[in-house]
Amino acid sequence: MKKIGIMGGTFDPIHAGHLIAAETAREQADLDEVWFIPTADPPLKDRAPLATGERRVEMVRLATQGNGSFRVLDIELKRGGVSYSIDTVTELRKLHPGHAFSYIIGSDRINDLPRWHRIEELSKLAGFIGLERPGEPLRLTWLPDFLRDSLTLAKMPQIGISSTEIRSRFADGRSARYLVPEPVYAYIRGLGLYGSSIDD
Repeated sequence: MKKIGIMGGTFDPIHAGHLIAAETAREQADLDEVWFIPTADPPLKDRAPLATGERRVEMVRLATQGNGSFRVLDIELKRGGVSYSIDTVTELRKLHPGHAFSYIIGSDRINDLPRWHRIEELSKLAGFIGLERPGEPLRLTWLPDFLRDSLTLAKMPQIGISSTEIRSRFADGRSARYLVPEPVYAYIRGLGLYGSSIDD
């Protein structure tokens, strides 16, 4: 049985922190692969992604193309609407019955787990690999027992990079080079995404 980690998110844009999180989880949780699944409409965020789904998928493909253990799936974008994890993992288990799935999440999302849609049912279908992020301490005692039992913790290097900061840098004309992989940087600049200048 293959062990698969799921990296969900808007990836608006994908950045070095996402890739380090995925590789950290793959290594520490002994995963066979990590599947990146960009969301259509994230349920716990108050704004829609700025880049289109097609462009976000392409940025993830560009970012992960050099790692044979990483895959990109667009199943949530094809499904459309609000991207609930329970729907995604149910579909994945039907398509890949010989795989075991775990969601890779940062400490901010660990604290939000009780708010996830049909979370108790989800916890029976997939595990969770929790990575600590800078300035966001884990509050595991607040979690119900069924979530603590489903959670595996992994130590991640403390890297404070966010998509919000990267979008702000592009909009302000500041450099975001090395915060995103070089092919993603070129793609953003080439299309003028996030208010970036098209000329180099």
